[in-house]
Amino acid sequence: MKLVIAVVQDKDVDNLLFRLTKKGYRATKMASTGGFLREGNSTIFLGVEEEKVDEVIETIKDCCSLREHFINPAPYTSAAPGSFLPYPMRVEVGGATIFVIPIDRWERV
Repeated sequence: MKLVIAVVQDKDVDNLLFRLTKKGYRATKMASTGGFLREGNSTIFLGVEEEKVDEVIETIKDCCSLREHFINPAPYTSAAPGSFLPYPMRVEVGGATIFVIPIDRWERV
């Protein structure tokens, strides 16, 4: 048995949970926040038989796409006239961060 932990963007989580449930997997969702953009994420936990891990990872990959996002590299402040105002930066967001951890014991009660 393995524990699959996937950190995904909130935009992708509903579709991911629908697809996992449709395939017969049970998942637990916890709200989380990303450290870089400080935007909403969800952390999904699944207990999966070892032979099903690749199928779960492929489902996650299919549902969690990369997209471009623009951020302002400096906080909003009242800038003095003539001061430097940075241009928005383009960053890639989305996708998923996936951890697969061995489980010594698993019970559903």
